[in-house]
Amino acid sequence: MGDYRRIADGIADDIAAGRLRPGERLPTQRAFARRRHIAVSTAGRVYGELVRRGLVVGEVGRGTFVRAAPVPSGRALAEPATTAPVNLELNYPVAPGQSELLAAGLAPLLRPDVLARSLRTAPAAGTPEAREAAAGLLATAGWRPAPARVLFAGNARQAVAGTLASLVRPGGRVGVESLTYPLVKEIAARLGVVLVPLATDGEGLRPDALAAAHRTAPLSALYVQPTLHNPTSLTTSAGRRAELAGTVRDLELPVVEDRIWSFLYEGDEPLAAYAPERTHVVDGLSKRVAPGLTAGFLVVPEGRQEAVAAALRSGGWTAGRFALEAAVRWIHDGTVDRLVAAKRADAARRQRLAARHLDGFDVSADPRAYYVWWRLPAPWRADTFTAAAARHGIAVTPGPAFHVAPGGRTPAGAGPPAVPQVATAADAVRLGLASAPEEELARALWTLASVARSAP
Repeated sequence: MGDYRRIADGIADDIAAGRLRPGERLPTQRAFARRRHIAVSTAGRVYGELVRRGLVVGEVGRGTFVRAAPVPSGRALAEPATTAPVNLELNYPVAPGQSELLAAGLAPLLRPDVLARSLRTAPAAGTPEAREAAAGLLATAGWRPAPARVLFAGNARQAVAGTLASLVRPGGRVGVESLTYPLVKEIAARLGVVLVPLATDGEGLRPDALAAAHRTAPLSALYVQPTLHNPTSLTTSAGRRAELAGTVRDLELPVVEDRIWSFLYEGDEPLAAYAPERTHVVDGLSKRVAPGLTAGFLVVPEGRQEAVAAALRSGGWTAGRFALEAAVRWIHDGTVDRLVAAKRADAARRQRLAARHLDGFDVSADPRAYYVWWRLPAPWRADTFTAAAARHGIAVTPGPAFHVAPGGRTPAGAGPPAVPQVATAADAVRLGLASAPEEELARALWTLASVARSAP
Protein backbone atom coordinates (compact mmCIF):
# COMPACT_ATOMS: atom_id res chain seq x y z
CA MET A 1 0.00 0.00 0.00
CA GLY A 2 2.82 2.40 0.88
CA ASP A 3 4.87 1.68 -2.26
CA TYR A 4 2.61 3.66 -4.57
CA ARG A 5 2.76 6.64 -2.20
CA ARG A 6 6.56 6.57 -2.21
CA ILE A 7 6.53 6.58 -6.00
CA ALA A 8 4.06 9.49 -5.94
CA ASP A 9 6.38 11.29 -3.50
CA GLY A 10 9.21 10.96 -6.01
CA ILE A 11 7.14 12.45 -8.82
CA ALA A 12 5.99 15.22 -6.48
CA ASP A 13 9.66 16.01 -5.78
CA ASP A 14 10.32 16.18 -9.55
CA ILE A 15 7.44 18.63 -9.97
CA ALA A 16 8.59 20.78 -7.04
CA ALA A 17 12.16 20.86 -8.37
CA GLY A 18 11.03 21.81 -11.88
CA ARG A 19 12.23 18.58 -13.46
CA LEU A 20 8.61 18.07 -14.50
CA ARG A 21 7.24 21.37 -15.74
CA PRO A 22 3.64 22.69 -15.74
CA GLY A 23 1.78 21.35 -18.74
CA GLU A 24 4.18 18.44 -19.30
CA ARG A 25 2.38 15.23 -20.21
CA LEU A 26 3.02 12.11 -18.14
CA PRO A 27 3.28 8.71 -19.85
CA THR A 28 0.22 6.51 -19.98
CA GLN A 29 -0.31 4.40 -16.89
CA ARG A 30 0.61 1.27 -18.84
CA ALA A 31 3.86 2.86 -20.10
CA PHE A 32 4.61 4.19 -16.61
CA ALA A 33 4.10 0.71 -15.16
CA ARG A 34 6.53 -0.82 -17.68
CA ARG A 35 9.20 1.78 -16.93
CA ARG A 36 8.90 1.35 -13.17
CA HIS A 37 8.45 -2.44 -13.29
CA ILE A 38 5.22 -2.22 -11.34
CA ALA A 39 1.70 -3.46 -11.91
CA VAL A 40 -0.66 -1.31 -14.00
CA SER A 41 -3.02 -1.21 -11.01
CA THR A 42 -0.20 0.27 -8.89
CA ALA A 43 0.47 2.87 -11.58
CA GLY A 44 -3.22 3.75 -11.42
CA ARG A 45 -2.89 4.28 -7.68
CA VAL A 46 0.16 6.52 -8.20
CA TYR A 47 -1.70 8.69 -10.70
CA GLY A 48 -4.75 8.77 -8.46
CA GLU A 49 -2.62 9.95 -5.55
CA LEU A 50 -1.08 12.70 -7.68
CA VAL A 51 -4.55 13.84 -8.73
CA ARG A 52 -5.69 13.80 -5.10
CA ARG A 53 -2.76 16.05 -4.16
CA GLY A 54 -3.65 18.45 -6.96
CA LEU A 55 -0.31 17.98 -8.73
CA VAL A 56 -1.59 16.60 -12.03
CA VAL A 57 -4.71 16.89 -14.12
CA GLY A 58 -6.32 14.00 -16.00
CA GLU A 59 -8.21 14.89 -19.16
CA VAL A 60 -10.34 12.27 -20.90
CA GLY A 61 -8.90 11.33 -24.28
CA ARG A 62 -5.83 13.54 -23.84
CA GLY A 63 -3.80 12.13 -20.97
CA THR A 64 -2.39 13.27 -17.64
CA PHE A 65 -0.57 16.60 -17.34
CA VAL A 66 1.41 18.37 -14.65
CA ARG A 67 -0.81 21.04 -13.19
CA ALA A 68 0.44 24.62 -12.94
CA ALA A 69 -1.25 25.33 -9.60
CA PRO A 70 -4.19 24.09 -7.58
CA VAL A 71 -7.47 25.23 -9.13
CA PRO A 72 -9.15 27.81 -6.90
CA SER A 73 -12.63 27.02 -5.66
CA GLY A 74 -15.27 29.54 -4.66
CA ARG A 75 -12.65 31.62 -2.87
CA ALA A 76 -11.46 32.73 -6.27
CA LEU A 77 -14.45 35.03 -6.61
CA ALA A 78 -15.03 35.80 -2.96
CA GLU A 79 -11.88 37.35 -1.59
CA PRO A 80 -8.43 38.42 -2.76
CA ALA A 81 -6.61 35.22 -3.64
CA THR A 82 -3.56 36.72 -5.23
CA THR A 83 -1.08 39.55 -4.94
CA ALA A 84 -0.93 39.92 -8.72
CA PRO A 85 -0.72 43.61 -9.71
CA VAL A 86 -3.69 43.24 -12.11
CA ASN A 87 -6.54 41.18 -10.70
CA LEU A 88 -9.04 40.00 -13.32
CA GLU A 89 -10.32 37.40 -10.87
CA LEU A 90 -12.24 39.65 -8.49
CA ASN A 91 -15.01 41.58 -10.20
CA TYR A 92 -16.40 44.55 -8.26
CA PRO A 93 -17.19 47.60 -10.41
CA VAL A 94 -16.48 51.10 -9.10
CA ALA A 95 -18.13 54.09 -10.77
CA PRO A 96 -16.37 57.48 -10.98
CA GLY A 97 -17.30 59.56 -7.95
CA GLN A 98 -18.83 56.56 -6.23
CA SER A 99 -17.40 57.27 -2.78
CA GLU A 100 -18.64 60.86 -2.82
CA LEU A 101 -22.14 59.76 -3.80
CA LEU A 102 -22.26 57.14 -1.07
CA ALA A 103 -20.87 59.50 1.56
CA ALA A 104 -23.68 61.96 0.96
CA GLY A 105 -26.26 59.27 1.69
CA LEU A 106 -24.45 58.10 4.81
CA ALA A 107 -24.03 61.53 6.38
CA PRO A 108 -27.56 61.72 7.88
CA LEU A 109 -27.06 58.31 9.51
CA LEU A 110 -24.17 59.66 11.56
CA ARG A 111 -26.32 62.00 13.61
CA PRO A 112 -26.29 60.55 17.16
CA ASP A 113 -30.08 60.13 17.37
CA VAL A 114 -30.29 58.42 13.97
CA LEU A 115 -27.16 56.36 14.59
CA ALA A 116 -28.55 54.97 17.83
CA ARG A 117 -31.52 53.55 15.95
CA SER A 118 -29.38 52.30 13.05
CA LEU A 119 -27.14 50.28 15.36
CA ARG A 120 -29.94 48.11 16.66
CA THR A 121 -30.38 44.59 15.37
CA ALA A 122 -32.73 43.94 12.47
CA PRO A 123 -34.87 40.85 11.82
CA ALA A 124 -34.68 38.88 8.57
CA ALA A 125 -37.75 40.82 7.42
CA GLY A 126 -35.87 44.10 7.89
CA THR A 127 -38.02 47.16 8.30
CA PRO A 128 -41.19 48.25 6.45
CA GLU A 129 -39.19 51.04 4.78
CA ALA A 130 -36.49 48.60 3.65
CA ARG A 131 -39.05 46.15 2.23
CA GLU A 132 -40.78 48.90 0.25
CA ALA A 133 -37.47 50.25 -1.04
CA ALA A 134 -36.16 46.83 -2.05
CA ALA A 135 -39.44 45.87 -3.78
CA GLY A 136 -39.27 49.06 -5.84
CA LEU A 137 -35.61 48.54 -6.72
CA LEU A 138 -36.13 44.95 -7.88
CA ALA A 139 -39.33 45.61 -9.83
CA THR A 140 -39.33 45.25 -13.63
CA ALA A 141 -41.89 46.22 -16.26
CA GLY A 142 -43.67 42.87 -15.90
CA TRP A 143 -42.99 41.94 -12.28
CA ARG A 144 -43.17 43.73 -8.95
CA PRO A 145 -42.57 41.77 -5.76
CA ALA A 146 -44.91 42.23 -2.83
CA PRO A 147 -42.98 44.00 -0.02
CA ALA A 148 -44.32 41.47 2.48
CA ARG A 149 -42.38 38.73 0.67
CA VAL A 150 -39.00 40.53 0.85
CA LEU A 151 -36.33 39.30 3.29
CA PHE A 152 -32.78 40.50 3.87
CA ALA A 153 -29.38 38.86 4.28
CA GLY A 154 -25.91 40.29 4.80
CA ASN A 155 -25.19 39.84 1.09
CA ALA A 156 -26.42 37.85 -1.90
CA ARG A 157 -24.20 34.85 -1.10
CA GLN A 158 -25.79 34.57 2.33
CA ALA A 159 -29.20 34.89 0.72
CA VAL A 160 -28.39 31.91 -1.50
CA ALA A 161 -27.12 29.93 1.50
CA GLY A 162 -30.20 30.71 3.58
CA THR A 163 -32.58 29.82 0.77
CA LEU A 164 -30.88 26.51 0.00
CA ALA A 165 -30.71 25.66 3.70
CA SER A 166 -34.47 26.22 3.94
CA LEU A 167 -35.20 24.04 0.92
CA VAL A 168 -32.72 21.17 0.91
CA ARG A 169 -31.75 18.69 3.60
CA PRO A 170 -28.20 17.33 3.83
CA GLY A 171 -27.73 14.80 1.07
CA GLY A 172 -30.39 16.44 -1.10
CA ARG A 173 -29.80 17.16 -4.78
CA VAL A 174 -29.85 20.63 -6.36
CA GLY A 175 -29.82 21.10 -10.11
CA VAL A 176 -27.43 23.76 -11.46
CA GLU A 177 -26.09 24.80 -14.85
CA SER A 178 -22.98 22.70 -15.46
CA LEU A 179 -20.94 25.89 -15.29
CA THR A 180 -22.02 27.80 -12.20
CA TYR A 181 -21.01 30.45 -9.68
CA PRO A 182 -18.10 28.93 -7.69
CA LEU A 183 -19.38 30.02 -4.30
CA VAL A 184 -22.53 27.97 -4.83
CA LYS A 185 -20.25 24.94 -4.84
CA GLU A 186 -18.76 26.10 -1.55
CA ILE A 187 -22.20 26.69 -0.06
CA ALA A 188 -23.41 23.29 -1.20
CA ALA A 189 -20.38 21.56 0.32
CA ARG A 190 -20.96 23.25 3.68
CA LEU A 191 -24.65 22.38 3.65
CA GLY A 192 -23.96 18.77 2.64
CA VAL A 193 -25.91 19.29 -0.59
CA VAL A 194 -25.14 17.48 -3.87
CA LEU A 195 -25.03 19.63 -7.00
CA VAL A 196 -26.30 18.03 -10.19
CA PRO A 197 -24.93 19.58 -13.43
CA LEU A 198 -27.57 20.24 -16.10
CA ALA A 199 -27.01 20.72 -19.81
CA THR A 200 -27.33 24.14 -21.44
CA ASP A 201 -27.52 25.37 -25.01
CA GLY A 202 -27.58 28.76 -26.75
CA GLU A 203 -30.79 29.74 -24.96
CA GLY A 204 -29.77 28.69 -21.48
CA LEU A 205 -30.69 25.79 -19.24
CA ARG A 206 -32.46 22.99 -21.11
CA PRO A 207 -35.84 21.98 -19.63
CA ASP A 208 -35.43 18.43 -20.92
CA ALA A 209 -32.13 18.09 -19.03
CA LEU A 210 -33.83 19.30 -15.87
CA ALA A 211 -36.67 16.82 -16.25
CA ALA A 212 -34.30 13.94 -17.04
CA ALA A 213 -32.15 14.64 -13.98
CA HIS A 214 -35.25 14.76 -11.78
CA ARG A 215 -36.43 11.43 -13.17
CA THR A 216 -33.05 9.84 -12.47
CA ALA A 217 -33.23 10.84 -8.79
CA PRO A 218 -35.54 13.57 -7.46
CA LEU A 219 -34.11 17.04 -7.13
CA SER A 220 -34.90 19.17 -4.08
CA ALA A 221 -34.35 22.53 -5.82
CA LEU A 222 -32.93 24.28 -8.86
CA TYR A 223 -30.35 27.11 -8.77
CA VAL A 224 -30.08 29.18 -11.96
CA GLN A 225 -28.60 32.41 -13.30
CA PRO A 226 -30.85 33.22 -16.26
CA THR A 227 -29.57 36.79 -16.71
CA LEU A 228 -25.93 37.42 -17.68
CA HIS A 229 -24.91 33.98 -16.50
CA ASN A 230 -21.57 33.93 -14.73
CA PRO A 231 -19.17 32.99 -16.39
CA THR A 232 -20.60 32.78 -19.93
CA SER A 233 -22.72 36.01 -19.82
CA LEU A 234 -25.52 34.13 -21.60
CA THR A 235 -29.05 35.44 -20.99
CA THR A 236 -31.90 32.94 -21.21
CA SER A 237 -34.53 33.84 -23.80
CA ALA A 238 -38.09 34.70 -22.81
CA GLY A 239 -39.37 31.60 -24.57
CA ARG A 240 -36.95 29.37 -22.72
CA ARG A 241 -37.92 30.97 -19.39
CA ALA A 242 -41.55 30.20 -20.10
CA GLU A 243 -40.59 26.57 -20.86
CA LEU A 244 -38.57 26.33 -17.66
CA ALA A 245 -41.47 27.77 -15.68
CA GLY A 246 -43.73 25.07 -17.06
CA THR A 247 -41.19 22.37 -16.24
CA VAL A 248 -40.65 23.44 -12.62
CA ARG A 249 -44.42 23.59 -12.16
CA ASP A 250 -44.82 20.09 -13.55
CA LEU A 251 -42.02 18.83 -11.31
CA GLU A 252 -43.23 20.90 -8.32
CA LEU A 253 -39.64 22.05 -7.94
CA PRO A 254 -38.59 25.19 -6.03
CA VAL A 255 -36.18 27.54 -7.80
CA VAL A 256 -33.43 29.86 -6.56
CA GLU A 257 -32.96 32.58 -9.20
CA ASP A 258 -29.69 34.52 -8.85
CA ARG A 259 -30.09 38.03 -10.31
CA ILE A 260 -26.98 39.67 -8.86
CA TRP A 261 -25.82 40.96 -12.28
CA SER A 262 -29.28 41.66 -13.71
CA PHE A 263 -29.03 45.40 -13.01
CA LEU A 264 -26.79 45.65 -16.09
CA TYR A 265 -29.51 44.22 -18.37
CA GLU A 266 -32.26 46.81 -18.78
CA GLY A 267 -35.67 45.41 -19.71
CA ASP A 268 -34.96 41.89 -18.48
CA GLU A 269 -37.83 39.97 -16.85
CA PRO A 270 -36.99 37.45 -14.12
CA LEU A 271 -37.97 33.81 -14.13
CA ALA A 272 -40.10 34.80 -11.12
CA ALA A 273 -42.39 36.68 -13.51
CA TYR A 274 -43.24 33.31 -15.12
CA ALA A 275 -43.39 31.13 -12.00
CA PRO A 276 -43.74 33.39 -8.94
CA GLU A 277 -45.19 30.62 -6.80
CA ARG A 278 -42.01 28.51 -7.18
CA THR A 279 -39.20 31.06 -7.48
CA HIS A 280 -36.99 32.55 -4.77
CA VAL A 281 -35.25 35.64 -6.18
CA VAL A 282 -31.79 36.56 -4.86
CA ASP A 283 -30.22 39.96 -5.48
CA GLY A 284 -28.12 42.50 -3.60
CA LEU A 285 -26.11 45.70 -3.56
CA SER A 286 -22.54 44.40 -3.71
CA LYS A 287 -22.25 44.91 -7.49
CA ARG A 288 -24.72 47.79 -7.81
CA VAL A 289 -23.10 49.72 -4.95
CA ALA A 290 -20.03 48.28 -3.17
CA PRO A 291 -19.07 45.02 -1.44
CA GLY A 292 -17.99 46.59 1.84
CA LEU A 293 -21.37 47.88 2.99
CA THR A 294 -24.11 45.86 1.37
CA ALA A 295 -27.33 43.95 1.82
CA GLY A 296 -28.72 40.84 0.15
CA PHE A 297 -32.35 40.77 -1.01
CA LEU A 298 -34.62 37.76 -1.10
CA VAL A 299 -38.10 37.61 -2.62
CA VAL A 300 -39.78 34.37 -1.55
CA PRO A 301 -42.98 32.67 -2.72
CA GLU A 302 -46.15 33.11 -0.69
CA GLY A 303 -46.01 31.03 2.49
CA ARG A 304 -42.20 30.67 2.49
CA GLN A 305 -41.32 33.75 4.53
CA GLU A 306 -40.94 32.13 7.94
CA ALA A 307 -39.04 29.05 6.74
CA VAL A 308 -36.45 31.16 4.90
CA ALA A 309 -36.27 33.72 7.72
CA ALA A 310 -35.58 30.91 10.21
CA ALA A 311 -32.74 29.61 8.01
CA LEU A 312 -31.22 33.11 7.77
CA ARG A 313 -31.39 33.51 11.55
CA SER A 314 -29.90 30.11 12.29
CA GLY A 315 -27.00 30.71 9.92
CA GLY A 316 -26.31 34.20 11.25
CA TRP A 317 -27.00 35.51 7.74
CA THR A 318 -29.40 38.37 8.45
CA ALA A 319 -28.48 41.89 7.35
CA GLY A 320 -27.14 44.57 9.69
CA ARG A 321 -29.53 47.39 10.53
CA PHE A 322 -27.00 50.08 9.56
CA ALA A 323 -26.56 48.52 6.11
CA LEU A 324 -30.34 48.41 5.65
CA GLU A 325 -30.73 52.04 6.68
CA ALA A 326 -27.96 53.03 4.26
CA ALA A 327 -29.54 51.00 1.47
CA VAL A 328 -32.91 52.69 1.98
CA ARG A 329 -31.34 56.13 1.76
CA TRP A 330 -29.27 55.29 -1.31
CA ILE A 331 -32.34 53.88 -3.06
CA HIS A 332 -34.60 56.80 -2.17
CA ASP A 333 -32.14 59.60 -2.98
CA GLY A 334 -31.33 58.17 -6.41
CA THR A 335 -27.76 57.13 -5.59
CA VAL A 336 -28.32 53.52 -6.63
CA ASP A 337 -29.90 54.57 -9.93
CA ARG A 338 -26.99 56.89 -10.70
CA LEU A 339 -24.46 54.18 -9.89
CA VAL A 340 -26.32 51.65 -12.04
CA ALA A 341 -26.34 54.04 -15.02
CA ALA A 342 -22.63 54.74 -14.59
CA LYS A 343 -21.76 51.05 -14.30
CA ARG A 344 -23.77 50.12 -17.38
CA ALA A 345 -21.76 52.65 -19.38
CA ASP A 346 -18.53 51.46 -17.76
CA ALA A 347 -19.24 47.81 -18.57
CA ALA A 348 -19.93 48.69 -22.20
CA ARG A 349 -16.60 50.55 -22.48
CA ARG A 350 -14.70 47.65 -20.96
CA GLN A 351 -16.37 45.15 -23.26
CA ARG A 352 -15.24 47.24 -26.21
CA LEU A 353 -11.69 47.06 -24.86
CA ALA A 354 -11.96 43.30 -24.53
CA ALA A 355 -13.42 42.93 -28.03
CA ARG A 356 -10.55 44.95 -29.50
CA HIS A 357 -7.72 43.15 -27.71
CA LEU A 358 -9.19 39.64 -27.96
CA ASP A 359 -10.31 39.97 -31.56
CA GLY A 360 -9.86 36.68 -33.40
CA PHE A 361 -10.13 34.52 -30.28
CA ASP A 362 -13.08 32.35 -29.26
CA VAL A 363 -14.73 34.60 -26.68
CA SER A 364 -18.29 34.56 -25.31
CA ALA A 365 -19.43 37.91 -23.96
CA ASP A 366 -22.44 40.18 -23.72
CA PRO A 367 -21.78 43.89 -24.36
CA ARG A 368 -23.55 44.64 -21.07
CA ALA A 369 -21.58 42.23 -18.87
CA TYR A 370 -18.50 42.75 -16.72
CA TYR A 371 -16.83 39.48 -17.71
CA VAL A 372 -15.88 37.37 -20.72
CA TRP A 373 -15.54 33.62 -21.12
CA TRP A 374 -12.47 32.82 -23.22
CA ARG A 375 -11.99 29.39 -24.81
CA LEU A 376 -8.25 29.27 -25.23
CA PRO A 377 -6.50 28.27 -28.45
CA ALA A 378 -4.83 24.85 -28.49
CA PRO A 379 -2.62 23.67 -26.91
CA TRP A 380 -3.33 25.99 -23.97
CA ARG A 381 -5.35 24.67 -21.04
CA ALA A 382 -6.85 26.64 -18.19
CA ASP A 383 -4.27 25.78 -15.55
CA THR A 384 -1.20 26.39 -17.71
CA PHE A 385 -2.61 29.66 -19.04
CA THR A 386 -3.51 30.82 -15.53
CA ALA A 387 0.06 30.14 -14.44
CA ALA A 388 1.48 31.95 -17.49
CA ALA A 389 -0.77 34.95 -16.81
CA ALA A 390 0.38 35.01 -13.18
CA ARG A 391 4.01 35.19 -14.32
CA HIS A 392 3.02 38.42 -16.08
CA GLY A 393 1.37 39.74 -12.92
CA ILE A 394 -2.21 39.07 -14.05
CA ALA A 395 -4.74 36.97 -12.13
CA VAL A 396 -7.49 35.22 -14.10
CA THR A 397 -10.03 32.57 -13.07
CA PRO A 398 -9.51 29.11 -14.61
CA GLY A 399 -12.58 27.51 -16.12
CA PRO A 400 -12.64 24.48 -13.79
CA ALA A 401 -13.49 26.80 -10.89
CA PHE A 402 -16.96 27.08 -12.46
CA HIS A 403 -17.39 23.45 -13.49
CA VAL A 404 -19.70 21.12 -11.61
CA ALA A 405 -18.97 17.44 -12.02
CA PRO A 406 -21.61 14.73 -11.55
CA GLY A 407 -21.99 14.16 -7.82
CA GLY A 408 -21.24 17.80 -7.05
CA ARG A 409 -17.45 17.46 -6.95
CA THR A 410 -14.93 19.31 -9.07
CA PRO A 411 -12.35 16.65 -9.93
CA ALA A 412 -8.76 17.62 -10.37
CA GLY A 413 -8.54 18.63 -13.99
CA ALA A 414 -12.32 18.87 -14.39
CA GLY A 415 -12.51 18.23 -18.09
CA PRO A 416 -15.60 18.75 -20.21
CA PRO A 417 -18.74 17.43 -18.50
CA ALA A 418 -20.58 14.43 -19.80
CA VAL A 419 -23.62 16.49 -20.84
CA PRO A 420 -23.69 18.75 -23.90
CA GLN A 421 -23.42 22.44 -23.16
CA VAL A 422 -22.44 25.77 -24.67
CA ALA A 423 -19.00 25.99 -23.10
CA THR A 424 -16.43 23.66 -21.59
CA ALA A 425 -14.16 24.45 -18.68
CA ALA A 426 -10.77 22.73 -19.01
CA ASP A 427 -9.61 24.94 -21.89
CA ALA A 428 -11.23 28.22 -20.82
CA VAL A 429 -10.73 31.12 -18.43
CA ARG A 430 -12.99 33.86 -17.18
CA LEU A 431 -11.77 37.44 -17.24
CA GLY A 432 -13.39 39.84 -14.81
CA LEU A 433 -13.34 43.30 -16.37
CA ALA A 434 -14.69 45.38 -13.50
CA SER A 435 -11.97 45.86 -10.89
CA ALA A 436 -8.85 47.03 -12.74
CA PRO A 437 -8.54 50.66 -13.89
CA GLU A 438 -9.20 50.91 -17.61
CA GLU A 439 -5.59 51.60 -18.61
CA GLU A 440 -4.38 48.62 -16.59
CA LEU A 441 -7.16 46.48 -18.05
CA ALA A 442 -6.15 47.41 -21.60
CA ARG A 443 -2.50 46.51 -20.93
CA ALA A 444 -3.50 43.25 -19.26
CA LEU A 445 -5.75 42.23 -22.17
CA TRP A 446 -2.97 43.00 -24.66
CA THR A 447 -0.54 40.92 -22.59
CA LEU A 448 -2.95 37.99 -22.28
CA ALA A 449 -3.60 38.01 -26.01
CA SER A 450 0.15 37.92 -26.65
CA VAL A 451 0.55 34.99 -24.23
CA ALA A 452 -2.30 33.09 -25.92
CA ARG A 453 -0.64 33.51 -29.33
CA SER A 454 2.59 32.01 -28.01
CA ALA A 455 3.35 28.39 -27.15
CA PRO A 456 2.80 27.15 -23.58
